[in-house]
Amino acid sequence: MSSESIVKLSDRLRFQRQRFKEVMPTIPGTAYIFLAPFFITFVLFLAFPIFYTVYLSFFTYQGVASDPLFWVQFGNVYLEIPKIASLEFVGLANYQRLLRDSVFHQSMFNTIYVFAIELPLMVGLALGLAVVLNAGFTRFKGVFRSLMLLPVSANTVAYSVVFVVIVAEGGLLDFIFQLFGIAPLNWLGNGFWSRNLMAFMVVWRWTGYNMIIILAGLQTISESLYEAAEIDGASRLQKFRYITIPQLKPVLLFVLVTTTIGSFKKFSEPTILIGAGAPVKETRTVVYYIYEVAFQNLQLGYGSALTVVLVGIVMSLSVIQLKWS
Repeated sequence: MSSESIVKLSDRLRFQRQRFKEVMPTIPGTAYIFLAPFFITFVLFLAFPIFYTVYLSFFTYQGVASDPLFWVQFGNVYLEIPKIASLEFVGLANYQRLLRDSVFHQSMFNTIYVFAIELPLMVGLALGLAVVLNAGFTRFKGVFRSLMLLPVSANTVAYSVVFVVIVAEGGLLDFIFQLFGIAPLNWLGNGFWSRNLMAFMVVWRWTGYNMIIILAGLQTISESLYEAAEIDGASRLQKFRYITIPQLKPVLLFVLVTTTIGSFKKFSEPTILIGAGAPVKETRTVVYYIYEVAFQNLQLGYGSALTVVLVGIVMSLSVIQLKWS
């Protein structure tokens, strides 16, 4: 079929589609019908759990409810919607409890401690690696990018178990220390080293992810800015300070906020470390404590209050970062 025939066929099909559209009746709200699956899914699996968590934080969980929430009867058809749970209203008692809960305070300290180590390392190392990979003298950039992204593809539980095997007594790390005449560290028996191990595990996994995001931001900076700076006699450090950093501000802000959120919702790493024998007191994070309270002790009301406070802290830190930037 010649190109002229294809064009004529395309025009004929387009005109037929337009005539068909003009003949078809217009149904009001058609767009909302197509959007309805998204809104239903959003309400059921996101909006409702959020509001119900806040609602539950003012109650204590008494068990599974047996009485119906409401019922509807159409002739011989009887439909009963049961209550989700049996609850007792306690007001702000759950929030007052967490103010004097020493376990919550310790878990929050552990989380903030790990966050304080992770944030500068994950952002600083990622920025440095991205600058090196973006430099003109660097060769095999694709290979290095792939190697740095490999940790991100690792399953959270799998890489945590691998780290436990490496640092276990008599493991690979002890062998390397002995080669250099260094006394092995008790990574899993000492609370201080267990807490730091958890931070280093996360830095190893997510630094490459941040590096790729920053590298993408570096590649959007116009070379003309650096050329103009060179004409004015600017040094490499001055170009980095006055051109690279300001141009990367939106990207760095994204990295800071996502790193903050990820640091405060840490669960798999402390679970594996605690299961391997690490001290619970020094490695328990806030999310792990919420899991203990809500799902092991079935104190869903208090667990919901802890969740609300954690979300409030993360939101406050994110807002501070946004304002600071």
